[in-house]
Amino acid sequence: MGKRRFAERQRGSRRKGHEDVYKNGSKKTVYRSRDEVADSPSPGDSGDSDVEHTDIVSDGESEEMVEIQKENTMYDNLLKTLGSASESLARANKRSDSEEEGRSGSEEDINAGSESRSMSGEDTDGTKLIVSSDDDSPQMDSGGSKHQGLVSADVIEQADTDDTYADNAFDSDDECDFNVNGNSIAKAPASTSSFDEHVRYKLSKDEVSDLMREKWKTKWKVPAVGMPKCKWIGNGERFVENDDINLAYDLKPRLYDHWLDNYKANGGKDFHSSRQRSFFSLCNSYRDILHHNKKPFYLKGVEEDSSITDAYIMHSLNHIFKSGDLVAKNDAKVAKLQETTKNEILSSEEFLDRGFTRPKILILLPFASIAYRLVKRLIQLTPSKHKVNVENNDRFLDEYGTATDEIDETENSKSQKSSKPSDFQALFGGNNNDHFMIGIKFTRRSMKLYNDFYSSDMIVASPLGLITKIGEAEINKEKDTDYLSSIEVLVIDHADVIAMQNWSHVSTVFEKLNRIPSKQHGTDIMRIRPWYLDGQAKFYRQSIILGSHLNPDINAVFNRNCHNYRGKVKLDYDHKGVLPKVLLQVRQIYQRFDAESIVDVDDARLAYFSQKVFPKIKDSIQGGTMIFISSYFEFVRLRNFLKSQDASFCLLGEYTKQSDISRARVWFFQERRKIMLYTERAHFYHRYKIRGIQNLIIYSLPERKEFYPEIVNMLQGSENMTTTVLFSCFDMLRLERIVGRGPAKRMATSDKDVFIFT
Repeated sequence: MGKRRFAERQRGSRRKGHEDVYKNGSKKTVYRSRDEVADSPSPGDSGDSDVEHTDIVSDGESEEMVEIQKENTMYDNLLKTLGSASESLARANKRSDSEEEGRSGSEEDINAGSESRSMSGEDTDGTKLIVSSDDDSPQMDSGGSKHQGLVSADVIEQADTDDTYADNAFDSDDECDFNVNGNSIAKAPASTSSFDEHVRYKLSKDEVSDLMREKWKTKWKVPAVGMPKCKWIGNGERFVENDDINLAYDLKPRLYDHWLDNYKANGGKDFHSSRQRSFFSLCNSYRDILHHNKKPFYLKGVEEDSSITDAYIMHSLNHIFKSGDLVAKNDAKVAKLQETTKNEILSSEEFLDRGFTRPKILILLPFASIAYRLVKRLIQLTPSKHKVNVENNDRFLDEYGTATDEIDETENSKSQKSSKPSDFQALFGGNNNDHFMIGIKFTRRSMKLYNDFYSSDMIVASPLGLITKIGEAEINKEKDTDYLSSIEVLVIDHADVIAMQNWSHVSTVFEKLNRIPSKQHGTDIMRIRPWYLDGQAKFYRQSIILGSHLNPDINAVFNRNCHNYRGKVKLDYDHKGVLPKVLLQVRQIYQRFDAESIVDVDDARLAYFSQKVFPKIKDSIQGGTMIFISSYFEFVRLRNFLKSQDASFCLLGEYTKQSDISRARVWFFQERRKIMLYTERAHFYHRYKIRGIQNLIIYSLPERKEFYPEIVNMLQGSENMTTTVLFSCFDMLRLERIVGRGPAKRMATSDKDVFIFT
């Protein structure tokens, strides 16, 4: 029977039936048969104004062969991309006909009818369609499980009465009108939650064009709650916090109650004016966010850091659970309506509720120790009903926990550890692995760690771990990273630490997000949201970037790769500077050099150093000159220059071998080498205490403002302490973090080019 239906579809037979087709927000009814649904187009590309849809009217008794003339839609192109879809449908129909009625379905999880049921090694070629059955038997998917959109009566009853995730599926979310046989079934008014507004919004062709060419421009400013001298600046609609307690701030009631109880249990008193509640409201607006003044936990900002983390965790959970509610509710609608609409197709825009694959949340973190903190907090903030069992928790604790807690440290290691600054110990005291990736799935009564990526709801990874998977997929065509195709919320936490690793990995990840998948992965293609099929998913993705400071690379990613139609929000902070943290009475001489553009800055910096600064060093008989350099690129250029001048120097960079580092430090202290080159990344990862410094030259200002006083304070014990700093007007982001915003502006625009701080 399956082969016969497939052959009929291949011949292009057209019979009675109906389907609602959406084009540019309007709806037309096209009468078709059940058997030809697999060949029928999905909603047309909103950008194709030339596509024509012809209504076919049947006389009700005779069958007439009519050809519909139309161009390929995005749906047709998708079938080509997924590859051999017709063959997959034939195999699916053949298996469906051979299955027995009542065969048990797949695992019941919160996304009953989720975007993907595939696991590693499973066949994922089957295509699932929302059609009615000739009898009362449940539909089967390609894997033999019950069709997620057609639930049998006993399963529906269980879903309505059992204590499951979707307990508020019909209460927390309002239902909208939908059509059966052309008759409108009236429901309650559409929900006005941020989630529903966000996913149901339809972008026009003009809006898409504007988003592609739009540049970041500030249109409004609002004060940042709990952050003095800070304000949020953004474009799009002006942000207004949701202060309606009765609406639980747009959280699912169970999530809100659990979060409130957790907050009070930790000693919190006024949740409604707290920092985490305020930042959650910002996240819940589904705008792109750049928060670059988040005081990290390792710099005595535990409370602030945890508050921001709690906010985006709750936002992620809320998004996952509401997505699951919508899918479960639509599954139940379809199943119930099938009982009264035999042999008819139920087609409505309300049933378009998923993406190409299941994962919705991606969180990028620099170290496994930080991922450990995040997942532990995620478990704590998940309502107890959904974490009756946390699968693979012991494995997670073993692999991501602090290894030093399990071994006895020697006296030598203790003394060595205590010599490092406290922030270094807090950041690097745990698991420093920067190559990890873990999938997390929420089922009805449990959380599953180390889940297959395609059946996960959330992915927590390091940029390096994700880049490795991307590289493997490019080499091995049997592998892929299609689980990135439907990411709807991206969080990059501790972006400043990731920048010390390799920020180019983050740029590559952005390029791979929200692409049309190379395979089908068991997706019910009849329920994919139109903006996925139209290639507009990147305009609906929310990107949240969090860090302690801003640099040009982070700024560029936010400006060029974040295109959320809801707009962008960025923190504006009036920096005070860190000069008071310099404990020594040292003259700090800032010398400005001119550069015509940012492209010419590196050449202009080297030219200024070679002409104005180096001659004084070369003619001096005094040694002990340390040159601090921010980037490895500048380090290489300066090293080559010193070689060309036959200068006496030694190197201490991030790629220098440990034996060479020890030798260089001894040579410099004994003045056997007059100059030492020292990079910011070497200081970040090792925090060396350099002895013997008499003259400090900061070739380029450090990205991390706390490094400036640390480096200058190394001059302690020097007889003639001097510090020379080179800067240009293109170093404003770094300069204002060190000297303050007001002085930085004056230094960049003044007629003078030398400034002295004492």
